[in-house]
Amino acid sequence: MSCLQTVADYGLRSIGIGERLLPRADITLCEQVTLIGSGMLWNIYFGLLAILFGFFSATGLALAKNSAYKPLRKAAEWFIFIFRGSPLFIQFFFGYFLFLSLKQSFPLFDAFTSAWIGAAIVLWLNTTAYSAEIFYGALQSIPKGDIEAADAYGLSGWKRFRRITWPTLLRLAWPAYTNEAIFIFHSTTLVFFSGFPALQQKGDALYYASYFADKTFNPFIPYPILAGYFVCVTLCIILSFGAINRYLNRHLPSSKRPRLRLRPQVIR
Repeated sequence: MSCLQTVADYGLRSIGIGERLLPRADITLCEQVTLIGSGMLWNIYFGLLAILFGFFSATGLALAKNSAYKPLRKAAEWFIFIFRGSPLFIQFFFGYFLFLSLKQSFPLFDAFTSAWIGAAIVLWLNTTAYSAEIFYGALQSIPKGDIEAADAYGLSGWKRFRRITWPTLLRLAWPAYTNEAIFIFHSTTLVFFSGFPALQQKGDALYYASYFADKTFNPFIPYPILAGYFVCVTLCIILSFGAINRYLNRHLPSSKRPRLRLRPQVIR
Protein backbone atom coordinates (compact mmCIF):
# COMPACT_ATOMS: atom_id res chain seq x y z
CA MET A 1 0.00 0.00 0.00
CA SER A 2 1.39 3.40 -0.99
CA CYS A 3 1.62 6.28 1.47
CA LEU A 4 -0.97 8.29 -0.50
CA GLN A 5 -3.38 5.37 -0.23
CA THR A 6 -2.69 5.18 3.51
CA VAL A 7 -3.53 8.88 3.90
CA ALA A 8 -6.74 8.38 1.92
CA ASP A 9 -7.72 5.39 4.06
CA TYR A 10 -6.75 6.67 7.51
CA GLY A 11 -6.53 10.47 7.25
CA LEU A 12 -10.01 10.99 8.75
CA ARG A 13 -10.32 7.69 10.58
CA SER A 14 -10.51 9.34 14.01
CA ILE A 15 -13.87 10.88 13.10
CA GLY A 16 -15.24 7.67 11.58
CA ILE A 17 -14.37 8.19 7.90
CA GLY A 18 -12.25 5.59 6.13
CA GLU A 19 -10.97 2.16 7.10
CA ARG A 20 -12.44 0.83 10.33
CA LEU A 21 -9.76 -1.76 11.11
CA LEU A 22 -6.48 -0.44 12.46
CA PRO A 23 -3.21 -1.84 11.12
CA ARG A 24 -2.01 -4.75 13.27
CA ALA A 25 1.08 -6.08 11.51
CA ASP A 26 3.88 -4.62 9.38
CA ILE A 27 3.03 -1.15 10.64
CA THR A 28 4.73 1.50 8.54
CA LEU A 29 5.96 4.96 9.46
CA CYS A 30 3.38 6.48 7.10
CA GLU A 31 0.55 4.72 8.93
CA GLN A 32 1.76 6.03 12.26
CA VAL A 33 2.16 9.61 11.03
CA THR A 34 -1.24 9.52 9.31
CA LEU A 35 -3.26 8.03 12.16
CA ILE A 36 -1.65 10.16 14.87
CA GLY A 37 -2.28 13.20 12.68
CA SER A 38 -5.87 12.05 12.25
CA GLY A 39 -6.23 11.92 16.04
CA MET A 40 -5.01 15.51 16.26
CA LEU A 41 -8.38 16.55 14.83
CA TRP A 42 -9.91 15.70 18.20
CA ASN A 43 -7.22 17.58 20.12
CA ILE A 44 -7.73 20.67 17.98
CA TYR A 45 -11.51 20.39 18.35
CA PHE A 46 -11.34 20.16 22.16
CA GLY A 47 -8.77 22.95 22.42
CA LEU A 48 -10.57 25.40 20.14
CA LEU A 49 -13.92 24.78 21.81
CA ALA A 50 -12.50 25.23 25.32
CA ILE A 51 -10.67 28.44 24.42
CA LEU A 52 -13.57 29.94 22.48
CA PHE A 53 -16.21 29.42 25.18
CA GLY A 54 -13.76 29.74 28.08
CA PHE A 55 -12.59 33.17 26.97
CA PHE A 56 -16.02 34.76 27.31
CA SER A 57 -17.12 32.82 30.40
CA ALA A 58 -13.80 33.63 32.12
CA THR A 59 -14.36 37.33 31.50
CA GLY A 60 -17.80 37.14 33.11
CA LEU A 61 -16.41 35.12 36.02
CA ALA A 62 -13.62 37.64 36.59
CA LEU A 63 -16.16 40.46 36.68
CA ALA A 64 -18.28 38.42 39.09
CA LYS A 65 -15.30 37.92 41.39
CA ASN A 66 -14.68 41.67 41.27
CA SER A 67 -18.34 42.42 42.02
CA ALA A 68 -19.42 44.31 45.12
CA TYR A 69 -22.40 41.93 45.45
CA LYS A 70 -21.15 39.37 47.99
CA PRO A 71 -23.16 36.24 46.95
CA LEU A 72 -22.06 36.67 43.35
CA ARG A 73 -18.47 37.28 44.38
CA LYS A 74 -18.37 34.24 46.69
CA ALA A 75 -19.91 31.96 44.04
CA ALA A 76 -17.22 33.02 41.56
CA GLU A 77 -14.47 32.52 44.16
CA TRP A 78 -15.67 29.01 45.01
CA PHE A 79 -15.98 28.02 41.36
CA ILE A 80 -12.41 29.13 40.69
CA PHE A 81 -11.14 27.46 43.87
CA ILE A 82 -12.76 24.09 43.08
CA PHE A 83 -11.55 23.86 39.50
CA ARG A 84 -8.08 25.21 40.25
CA GLY A 85 -7.76 23.13 43.39
CA SER A 86 -8.46 19.72 41.81
CA PRO A 87 -6.48 17.93 39.07
CA LEU A 88 -7.93 18.04 35.57
CA PHE A 89 -7.63 14.25 35.27
CA ILE A 90 -9.93 13.81 38.29
CA GLN A 91 -12.36 16.38 36.87
CA PHE A 92 -12.74 14.23 33.76
CA PHE A 93 -13.64 11.23 35.92
CA PHE A 94 -16.15 13.17 38.02
CA GLY A 95 -17.64 14.80 34.93
CA TYR A 96 -18.13 11.47 33.18
CA PHE A 97 -19.79 9.78 36.17
CA LEU A 98 -21.94 12.85 36.81
CA PHE A 99 -23.26 12.78 33.23
CA LEU A 100 -23.64 8.99 33.48
CA SER A 101 -25.78 9.40 36.63
CA LEU A 102 -27.88 12.13 35.07
CA LYS A 103 -28.39 9.94 32.01
CA GLN A 104 -30.19 7.34 34.15
CA SER A 105 -32.91 9.86 35.08
CA PHE A 106 -32.79 12.20 32.10
CA PRO A 107 -32.17 10.57 28.69
CA LEU A 108 -31.36 14.04 27.41
CA PHE A 109 -27.90 13.67 29.00
CA ASP A 110 -27.08 10.60 26.91
CA ALA A 111 -24.95 12.64 24.50
CA PHE A 112 -23.07 14.20 27.43
CA THR A 113 -21.44 10.85 28.23
CA SER A 114 -19.67 11.06 24.87
CA ALA A 115 -16.31 12.78 24.78
CA TRP A 116 -17.25 15.26 22.06
CA ILE A 117 -19.68 17.00 24.45
CA GLY A 118 -18.87 15.83 27.98
CA ALA A 119 -15.09 16.18 27.82
CA ALA A 120 -15.40 19.51 26.01
CA ILE A 121 -17.56 20.83 28.87
CA VAL A 122 -15.00 19.73 31.48
CA LEU A 123 -12.17 21.41 29.55
CA TRP A 124 -14.29 24.53 29.13
CA LEU A 125 -15.01 24.79 32.87
CA ASN A 126 -11.39 24.11 33.76
CA THR A 127 -9.91 26.75 31.49
CA THR A 128 -12.67 29.16 32.57
CA ALA A 129 -11.45 28.96 36.18
CA TYR A 130 -7.77 29.46 35.31
CA SER A 131 -8.43 32.19 32.77
CA ALA A 132 -10.80 33.99 35.14
CA GLU A 133 -8.03 34.25 37.72
CA ILE A 134 -5.73 35.69 35.04
CA PHE A 135 -8.36 38.22 33.96
CA TYR A 136 -9.18 39.08 37.55
CA GLY A 137 -5.53 39.87 38.23
CA ALA A 138 -5.45 42.07 35.13
CA LEU A 139 -8.66 43.76 36.24
CA GLN A 140 -7.06 44.62 39.57
CA SER A 141 -3.98 45.98 37.76
CA ILE A 142 -5.82 48.51 35.59
CA PRO A 143 -4.36 51.93 36.46
CA LYS A 144 -6.78 54.03 38.47
CA GLY A 145 -5.83 56.97 36.34
CA ASP A 146 -7.46 55.33 33.32
CA ILE A 147 -10.74 54.91 35.21
CA GLU A 148 -10.60 58.47 36.54
CA ALA A 149 -9.92 59.79 33.04
CA ALA A 150 -12.94 57.85 31.75
CA ASP A 151 -15.09 59.36 34.50
CA ALA A 152 -13.81 62.81 33.61
CA TYR A 153 -14.92 62.28 30.01
CA GLY A 154 -18.33 61.15 31.17
CA LEU A 155 -17.86 57.49 30.32
CA SER A 156 -19.65 55.10 32.64
CA GLY A 157 -21.26 51.68 32.70
CA TRP A 158 -21.09 49.62 29.53
CA LYS A 159 -19.41 52.34 27.47
CA ARG A 160 -16.53 52.64 29.98
CA PHE A 161 -16.15 48.87 30.14
CA ARG A 162 -16.12 48.50 26.35
CA ARG A 163 -13.75 51.37 25.60
CA ILE A 164 -11.46 51.47 28.64
CA THR A 165 -11.71 48.51 31.02
CA TRP A 166 -12.03 45.68 28.48
CA PRO A 167 -9.14 46.68 26.15
CA THR A 168 -6.81 47.39 29.10
CA LEU A 169 -7.75 44.11 30.78
CA LEU A 170 -6.93 42.15 27.61
CA ARG A 171 -3.66 44.01 27.06
CA LEU A 172 -2.46 43.21 30.58
CA ALA A 173 -3.71 39.60 30.65
CA TRP A 174 -2.83 38.45 27.14
CA PRO A 175 0.75 37.16 27.72
CA ALA A 176 -0.39 34.97 30.63
CA TYR A 177 -3.54 33.94 28.78
CA THR A 178 -1.40 32.73 25.87
CA ASN A 179 0.29 30.25 28.19
CA GLU A 180 -3.12 29.05 29.39
CA ALA A 181 -4.22 28.51 25.77
CA ILE A 182 -1.11 26.41 25.09
CA PHE A 183 -1.61 24.36 28.22
CA ILE A 184 -5.28 23.63 27.57
CA PHE A 185 -4.33 22.28 24.14
CA HIS A 186 -1.77 20.00 25.78
CA SER A 187 -4.39 18.94 28.34
CA THR A 188 -6.61 17.54 25.59
CA THR A 189 -4.39 14.43 25.62
CA LEU A 190 -6.06 13.42 28.91
CA VAL A 191 -9.55 13.09 27.44
CA PHE A 192 -9.47 9.48 26.27
CA PHE A 193 -7.30 8.36 29.20
CA SER A 194 -9.90 9.48 31.72
CA GLY A 195 -13.51 8.38 32.12
CA PHE A 196 -14.70 9.22 28.60
CA PRO A 197 -14.40 6.14 26.35
CA ALA A 198 -13.09 6.15 22.78
CA LEU A 199 -15.99 4.62 20.83
CA GLN A 200 -15.00 2.38 17.91
CA GLN A 201 -11.34 3.33 18.48
CA LYS A 202 -12.05 6.92 17.42
CA GLY A 203 -9.52 8.53 19.74
CA ASP A 204 -7.17 11.47 19.81
CA ALA A 205 -3.49 11.62 18.86
CA LEU A 206 -2.22 10.14 22.14
CA TYR A 207 -4.71 7.28 21.82
CA TYR A 208 -3.19 6.24 18.47
CA ALA A 209 0.37 6.86 19.63
CA SER A 210 -0.20 4.51 22.58
CA TYR A 211 -1.78 1.95 20.25
CA PHE A 212 1.29 1.92 17.99
CA ALA A 213 3.67 1.83 20.95
CA ASP A 214 1.87 -1.30 22.24
CA LYS A 215 1.74 -3.00 18.84
CA THR A 216 5.34 -2.31 17.77
CA PHE A 217 6.92 -2.44 21.25
CA ASN A 218 8.78 0.70 20.23
CA PRO A 219 7.60 3.95 21.85
CA PHE A 220 10.46 5.93 20.31
CA ILE A 221 8.66 6.39 17.00
CA PRO A 222 4.98 7.22 17.76
CA TYR A 223 5.61 9.48 20.74
CA PRO A 224 8.13 11.75 18.97
CA ILE A 225 5.63 11.97 16.09
CA LEU A 226 2.98 13.01 18.61
CA ALA A 227 5.33 15.59 20.14
CA GLY A 228 6.07 16.99 16.67
CA TYR A 229 2.37 17.54 16.00
CA PHE A 230 1.93 19.35 19.30
CA VAL A 231 4.97 21.51 18.64
CA CYS A 232 3.36 22.57 15.34
CA VAL A 233 0.06 23.38 17.10
CA THR A 234 1.93 25.31 19.80
CA LEU A 235 3.75 27.36 17.15
CA CYS A 236 0.40 28.20 15.54
CA ILE A 237 -0.94 29.38 18.90
CA ILE A 238 2.15 31.48 19.58
CA LEU A 239 1.98 33.13 16.16
CA SER A 240 -1.76 33.84 16.28
CA PHE A 241 -1.79 35.02 19.88
CA GLY A 242 1.36 37.05 19.24
CA ALA A 243 -0.40 38.85 16.40
CA ILE A 244 -3.33 39.63 18.71
CA ASN A 245 -0.90 40.84 21.38
CA ARG A 246 0.72 43.24 18.90
CA TYR A 247 -2.71 44.51 17.90
CA LEU A 248 -3.72 45.13 21.52
CA ASN A 249 -0.51 47.09 22.11
CA ARG A 250 -0.41 48.88 18.76
CA HIS A 251 -0.73 52.28 20.45
CA LEU A 252 2.44 51.80 22.51
CA PRO A 253 6.02 52.50 21.35
CA SER A 254 7.75 49.32 20.16
CA SER A 255 10.23 49.50 23.05
CA LYS A 256 7.40 49.39 25.63
CA ARG A 257 5.28 46.65 24.11
CA PRO A 258 5.15 43.57 26.35
CA ARG A 259 6.46 40.39 24.80
CA LEU A 260 4.94 36.98 25.19
CA ARG A 261 6.81 34.87 27.72
CA LEU A 262 6.12 31.18 27.58
CA ARG A 263 6.14 29.51 30.98
CA PRO A 264 5.29 25.81 30.64
CA GLN A 265 3.33 24.34 33.54
CA VAL A 266 4.71 21.00 34.59
CA ILE A 267 1.75 20.17 36.84
CA ARG A 268 -1.79 21.53 36.90
